[in-house]
Amino acid sequence: MSFADKLLINGQLVAGDRTIEVLDPATGEAIAVVACASESQAQAAVAAAKSAQPAWEALGWEARMALLLIYADAIRERAQELTEVMVREQGKPLAEAQGEVYYTEAFVRYFASLNLPISTIQDDASGKIEVGHSALGVVVGISPWNFPALVPIAKLAPALLCGNTVVLKPAPTTPICTLLLAEIAQPIFPAGVVNVVTDQNDLGTFLTGHPDVAKVTFTGSTATGRKIMANGAATLKRLTLELGGNDAAVILSDVNVVATAKKVFDASFYNAGQACLAIKRVYVEDSIYDAFCDAMALLAENAVVGRGLEMSTQIGPMQNPAQFEKAQYFIEVAKRDGNIIAGGTISEGPGYFVKPTIVRDITDGSELVDHEQFSPVLPIVRIVDAEDGLARANRSPYGLGGSVWSADAGRARALAARMQAGTVWINQHLKFGPHIPFAGAKQSGIGVEWADLGLAEFTQLKVINEGY
Repeated sequence: MSFADKLLINGQLVAGDRTIEVLDPATGEAIAVVACASESQAQAAVAAAKSAQPAWEALGWEARMALLLIYADAIRERAQELTEVMVREQGKPLAEAQGEVYYTEAFVRYFASLNLPISTIQDDASGKIEVGHSALGVVVGISPWNFPALVPIAKLAPALLCGNTVVLKPAPTTPICTLLLAEIAQPIFPAGVVNVVTDQNDLGTFLTGHPDVAKVTFTGSTATGRKIMANGAATLKRLTLELGGNDAAVILSDVNVVATAKKVFDASFYNAGQACLAIKRVYVEDSIYDAFCDAMALLAENAVVGRGLEMSTQIGPMQNPAQFEKAQYFIEVAKRDGNIIAGGTISEGPGYFVKPTIVRDITDGSELVDHEQFSPVLPIVRIVDAEDGLARANRSPYGLGGSVWSADAGRARALAARMQAGTVWINQHLKFGPHIPFAGAKQSGIGVEWADLGLAEFTQLKVINEGY
């Protein structure tokens, strides 16, 4: 199949001054060569966005909503193509890719249904005070390789609705989905409103420090988030940073072990564990520890690992060679610090495949427990009781998400209220949607994404205070 391979700058699909070779992680072989922007092309994209922004904001909220709905329709028309591209360049199973493409369209439609109306907080004999919102200007959106369509769209749609113009930069290992989204956007939006540039991980500093960029919205590692904060400090850029996580699941002894293990397994190994909100460490009460470990091991042994395009595949490959090496490193850590009861091997043949690995008899202090592995290697830690599990979960410097599992809803809610994370689930994990605010605690991020709270972060609060 042919792939979208052009940058979008000032309304034109253009070749890059450089190129990127894109690999299929299921084979390790090149599937495409696509455009890669130079610094001068990134500068042109920012300049185009700056020039287009006043007219785009002046177009008005209703007109922008209408164009976003047209964009959603166009994404739906090319959903199958976007799905196939995603499987080829990202590696995830077909069903997961179909789900991401569905959510991609749904996020656009959801934001196109929102508004930030002017509110009157005082209107009396002494005066009138109104609170409204205006656009910030040029927004740079930087997205990772694990969700190459949903994450950029979740930045693009709310930014555009609020009257901003956008420059998107996808990850170098998964540029094609975003380039396809650019191709779809090109005939719909006015020139300069949507711009997409790719790089080789060398344009981030330029874009995030650019004086004409008002806001940066970034999804990625905490280390890179710190660099973006520092780089934007000179101009006090608005920031939304969705960063690393080490989501903990605390399993209490009153659960149905087999049913809970299945839900925890699915939430741990979704996208081969390459999801910011996936479960990364599991704390299980002592009385059910052995049974729970056995149930998880059985699920891992029976899981089908393979190419994403094969309908039977449940777990695809690591997305890139660096992530593949990281997974292998954590398997060695697991052998050193714990007891591997399922997996622990690298599949033979081409591609970056790692069998789902369950590690028991491991505890805090091991790198596998304390750090985000972002791979299908899952530690299960024995705990004394609920308080022990909560203390261990909260000890992490990260706080993106977490979950509590118990047959006693009241007990679970009380524990969840004390878990230090932006999102805490009860008897589930990874359930999300555009209507649910998403924010990280501690070193897992700054700001809010999604829902009306996330929408407002793409605006400048404006108070009109009128005296009589």
